[in-house]
Amino acid sequence: MTAPVRTLLDDVDWLMERVPGARFEVMGGEICVTPLADVPHMWVVNHLRDQFKEAGVDDKWPEVLQRVSVWLPSGPYDFATPDLSVIDDFEGHEAEYNCCDPAIFRLVLEVTSNNYGNELRSKVAAYADARIPVYVIVNRRDERLHLLTDPSGGTYRSHRVHAPGERVTLPASIGAEVTLDVARVIETGRR
Repeated sequence: MTAPVRTLLDDVDWLMERVPGARFEVMGGEICVTPLADVPHMWVVNHLRDQFKEAGVDDKWPEVLQRVSVWLPSGPYDFATPDLSVIDDFEGHEAEYNCCDPAIFRLVLEVTSNNYGNELRSKVAAYADARIPVYVIVNRRDERLHLLTDPSGGTYRSHRVHAPGERVTLPASIGAEVTLDVARVIETGRR
């Protein structure tokens, strides 16, 4: 009798059982681990989720959700799990492992942890390859907010970096007019 072939997803399941709360993703065929989020990280995500909802993004569809994974086109087991997403109705687009087809994502948002390279480099390419129209990064280390739009060829054609004192209006394609006060977002994420 032949033993079943283990996949990266089997390895992720095994790791998740042993390190509860950590975020596991597979990008470029490699397992990436993000440690538990600290409290300021969670404050930023909750603050932004509330802002999206107050602007009307969450009336029915699109929906504002946390930790919904997106299948990535870079490999058969590749997926990433943004901190916050704006998605269309996922009925018929859901898949195994809480991963959904990238076609339903209007926006993904990441708040940097201690592995900045993931959010600022690896995930930029991953989300652009998946053609997710809007990617927002709250860069707590450098106290900046990045707005990336117009994915093409594994990158975003537009990458604007905003500092405290600026207000950023996100593209209307996310489902409502959402304007972020960069100083308030950054202040929420300070330790």
